[in-house]
Amino acid sequence: MLAHAVPSESDAGPKKAGRERLCVLTRAVKPVTDMIRFVVGPDGGVVADLKCSLPGRGLWLTATGEALAAAVKRRVFARGFGPEVRVPADFPARVDALLETSVLDALAIARKAGAVACGFAKVEAALADAPVIAVIHADGAAADGIRKLDAAIRRHSSPGRAEIAVVSDFRGDQMDLAFGRPNVVHAALLAGPAGNTFIARFLRLKRFRTGGRDKPDAGLTQRKA
Repeated sequence: MLAHAVPSESDAGPKKAGRERLCVLTRAVKPVTDMIRFVVGPDGGVVADLKCSLPGRGLWLTATGEALAAAVKRRVFARGFGPEVRVPADFPARVDALLETSVLDALAIARKAGAVACGFAKVEAALADAPVIAVIHADGAAADGIRKLDAAIRRHSSPGRAEIAVVSDFRGDQMDLAFGRPNVVHAALLAGPAGNTFIARFLRLKRFRTGGRDKPDAGLTQRKA
């Protein structure tokens, strides 16, 4: 019986990534969706290739902050790319910031695509008659507003409707920038490609921050709708 080939921890370029890779730290084979690809940038520093599109040889690592911190401490990138490669001590924090930015960028794209409703009244209306997949509250939003929208989700629930994600991880100023308007406290995200991209990126961010211990939703609160 032929043995299955074990994927490599590295690749020769983004087009040769494959569906699974070997984690350079843990030596575990995982889907590429559960990993982050890293390459060496023009300045000799390690770069997180979040879209798996950057040229050059890449190394793959389990997509958690814990794994990245361990890889930096154990000089895994120096062994994989060469001793001259540069990895800043705060590299995990920088990658966290990149992941967060990618989530907020997805939210901005959803807004441009007309796939969001902003403001308490519009969110409440969307929950009544639109295919909402997520309700987003600014960090620090009033408990009363959150409670009323939770009640609206339950009120408009029906058999067969998907669960609605509830996100409260972003500051008000971050939401204002993403939505292109001031004082955004509550927003609803509608079903569609743009909304799905936001959810996928948000789950990746949560997995990076939590280590994936809250799978399958990696910390994403959900309400039945």
